[in-house]
Amino acid sequence: MSKIKEVNLYRAVSPLTKPIADATHTISEIAFLVAEVVLESGITGEGYLLSFHYSPHAIEGAMKDARDALLAHGYHACETGRFLQDIAGEHEYFGNNGLQKWAAATLNVAMWDAWTKTLGQPIWKVLGNTVSRVPVYGSGGWLSYSDDELLAEVLDYKSRGLRAVKIKVGSPDLERDIARLRRVREAVGPHLNIMMDANQGMSLPNAIKLSTLAAEIGIHWFEEPIVHTDFAGYQLLRQKTGIALAMGEREYDMEPLKALIERNALDLWQPDIIRIGGVEPWRESAMLAHAHNIPVLPHYYKDYDVPLLCTMPHPYGAESFDWIDPIIDNTMRIEDGFAYPRQGDGWGFGFVKKFLTEIR
Repeated sequence: MSKIKEVNLYRAVSPLTKPIADATHTISEIAFLVAEVVLESGITGEGYLLSFHYSPHAIEGAMKDARDALLAHGYHACETGRFLQDIAGEHEYFGNNGLQKWAAATLNVAMWDAWTKTLGQPIWKVLGNTVSRVPVYGSGGWLSYSDDELLAEVLDYKSRGLRAVKIKVGSPDLERDIARLRRVREAVGPHLNIMMDANQGMSLPNAIKLSTLAAEIGIHWFEEPIVHTDFAGYQLLRQKTGIALAMGEREYDMEPLKALIERNALDLWQPDIIRIGGVEPWRESAMLAHAHNIPVLPHYYKDYDVPLLCTMPHPYGAESFDWIDPIIDNTMRIEDGFAYPRQGDGWGFGFVKKFLTEIR
């Protein structure tokens, strides 16, 4: 009864009042693709990916191909790993990394949702939890914000009990970055952690200069200061400034993590569950990082990351965005700076049908 009989694809959009921007992108739409796996028993499971407005036809095509591959081979919901192995062989011709891995991962996440629902348990209980809550930080601080908008956001996070916030940097004018960071520090006080994220938008010399100038402000860590493939640059930046470095959201496998470990050039590993390929690859990379005493701080998908982090030894934390909250049926509980995994079966939430547009 756990055999997959149907897969439906949908698109959803979250409200955005105006475009937002970081050092490398301007985002005009917060859009998602949702995969619904339907079992012969009638149980359904969902997985979603964050697509923004980029290449909508390409990602929809990849999702349709992955859906057809899933249905063609008669998988049961529990065969999450087998599906990833099989589809990797099919994707090899055009390349496993990229859109095709996003599509496979979204279906893998949906399969985990459906399978653990058949067991009548949350996924974190099926995998075996070590903790019952995970620290979270407030993410945002977009470069497109006015100073008033920036301060309103960080103070809102503080008022909700979060103990850390992340601010975008990488402005053409480095002094603007410093001024924004100083204003945030003055607003939130000395005890709330501030992190900065350049989204790969800085040169190495400017990243070194910013890290040095920001030391007096008290920066907890620096995310993606330079292009993610410049492992030597990460090593030099860490050696020259001593700032803690976070990276990983752009990676489709563990090779960059291995390279950064070898160079002693990383302090926090940030796997993206969809880019890296689903639940199994996420956990594999997290355990490798843990084996080398590198904390795991995943990228974006708190609704998947928090339950999975609860199964890890000494989870470091998760990133908190509210983007899907208005269009799902069960928002995650966050209190006093901690997120709590949902108690419902599977991932414990689903998209509200009226917000979904079917993709045919």
